[in-house]
Amino acid sequence: MPIRILKLGIGLLLILPVLTGCWDRLEIEDRAIVLGVSVDLAGPGAESEEEEVAHLHDKFPAPEKSMIRVAAQIALPGKIPLGPGESGVSGKGSGDTVWVIDVVGHTIDDALMNLQQQLSAKLFFGHLRVIVVSDAFARKGLQNLNDYFRRNTEVRRTAWMMVSKGNAEQLMRAAPKLERVPTLYLLSTLDGAVRAGKFPTDFVGVFWSNGSKKGQEAFLPYIELMKAGNVELKGMALFKNDKMIETTEPFDIAAYMGIKGLNPAGYRAFIRLDDNPAKTVTVFASSRKSKLKVRIVNGIPHFQLSVFTEINLEEKMSEAIYTNNSAVLKKIEQEDMKSYKKAIEGLIKKTQKSGSDIFGFGEFVRAKEPKYWNEEINSEENWQKMYKEVTVDVEVVSRMRRVGMKAR
Repeated sequence: MPIRILKLGIGLLLILPVLTGCWDRLEIEDRAIVLGVSVDLAGPGAESEEEEVAHLHDKFPAPEKSMIRVAAQIALPGKIPLGPGESGVSGKGSGDTVWVIDVVGHTIDDALMNLQQQLSAKLFFGHLRVIVVSDAFARKGLQNLNDYFRRNTEVRRTAWMMVSKGNAEQLMRAAPKLERVPTLYLLSTLDGAVRAGKFPTDFVGVFWSNGSKKGQEAFLPYIELMKAGNVELKGMALFKNDKMIETTEPFDIAAYMGIKGLNPAGYRAFIRLDDNPAKTVTVFASSRKSKLKVRIVNGIPHFQLSVFTEINLEEKMSEAIYTNNSAVLKKIEQEDMKSYKKAIEGLIKKTQKSGSDIFGFGEFVRAKEPKYWNEEINSEENWQKMYKEVTVDVEVVSRMRRVGMKAR
């Protein structure tokens, strides 16, 4: 009898954890599912819009800092398209699928608390896919924003963060023709850019990881909302100590991806064979490889960067260009090497001027020359100063892979 009772007790103990699996469940109808968040600097008069929700004057005083405006794009229950037949050009605007609410606050947490005060459902960030900040806010610094979202366990590290040229809230309220949900359009734009070789994978988790390293700085995609509701990828927003300090041109992305040896390659370039403008061809890179070496010269790191790229002939401006001639193909390769080398050197100099090592050269020094790093650098601030003085020799090798076919 005691053995039977013991077995029964053990069985009940094993079943008990299974029975408590749904004790803290929250129905989806009771959640306010946030798909996107935008952050801007609040304009004059923002104090009049604020309610004393997270603070109380003279008792729980708010921090003395400029106010921000946060807009959240919340999914409407039952309105989000679930399949191919319900998405795309459906004749419905974004107002039929999402609800955009904007509030002001002193910090991200303060603004979202003010937003929660206006909603009956609890804010849920498990499906947050896009965070957009204005360039003015990014130049002030993202320390508070990074701190809040990194502490939030609901936020996925595969979400995208991006910097908007001008007002960021407009992107939350945009109505793109190809997608009923603006956030999903932004998401597909960047995911498509990665697949097409137009931008490296730079999720918010990658951004946070790079920004926390001693020998590397972070960057974000720099975008602009166009008149038709579409979005243009204008380049990279370079950061230094959580603050945006510089932006690049779109083609600088190709230079960055060449330095890092990232594939696929998706940028085209014009190559002029001589002074005659008609003697111009268009090439695009099909693949890249890179190799980096470092040695200490006169107490300063010296880098040797080798970039190999395969190119294809896309088009030619004149029938006078005989692409079946090996000498012409060799000339195209040489001109591509010279132009691409200038682009890479120009991007490196731009980052050195601002002290923003987005390539991770400092991390390479930490790995290959640990003794030198520990004795001479040993901190992020020292590497930011040292990075301005390092020398980089760039070698580019281009090879023509295909010239295409032409029907006769």
